[in-house]
Amino acid sequence: MKKDDQGKLAAWQHLLASAEAGAVTAIMTNPLWVIKTRMCTTTRYTADAYSGLWNGLSRLAREEGIRGLYRGMVPALFGVSHGAIQFMAYEEMKKWRNDLRHSQGEIPKDELNAKLSTIEYLVMAVSSKTTAAVATYPYQVLRSRLQNRETKDEYRGVIDCIKKIKSAEGYVGFYKGLAPSIIRVLPGTCITFLIYENMTQYFKDHAT
Repeated sequence: MKKDDQGKLAAWQHLLASAEAGAVTAIMTNPLWVIKTRMCTTTRYTADAYSGLWNGLSRLAREEGIRGLYRGMVPALFGVSHGAIQFMAYEEMKKWRNDLRHSQGEIPKDELNAKLSTIEYLVMAVSSKTTAAVATYPYQVLRSRLQNRETKDEYRGVIDCIKKIKSAEGYVGFYKGLAPSIIRVLPGTCITFLIYENMTQYFKDHAT
């Protein structure tokens, strides 16, 4: 990817790189998400419930074929934008903070990724994750409805699912479970970014 004169990637380049990685991940892992959704929405006493991962994968492939393995794939690809928006927002906030420090003379002009404080990394991680979650959460609702064994036959596809949710539940139906979803992922997000940034700085400081 072409960088600017200072060696920085543009916002759209961060977005594109994240989207490409997310699309590959979504395609490779969609069957696992189908199994996960169905196992989370049943108990061991539910008739025909999957007993485990391999049982679920083999039965899904045998009973529903490729279509079953990739049920909910379209919403999952829409969901690629989640990671793309998150990383773009995070990197743009870091760039903005470093540009501000450059202008104030706190760091050298040629320092593109100066170490920030733990609080700054946490604020950026939380802000970027929350922004991405709010912007893209409806895809998770659609994917869950299409992958859930109990509701999969109620919808003929993504468009039909969107219409029925909007008709029966209104726009709020697309955001069911948003708050607990954000609260659930924020600790992991903060830890991931803190470790990533600190390891990056460690290797940069100790590079030969």
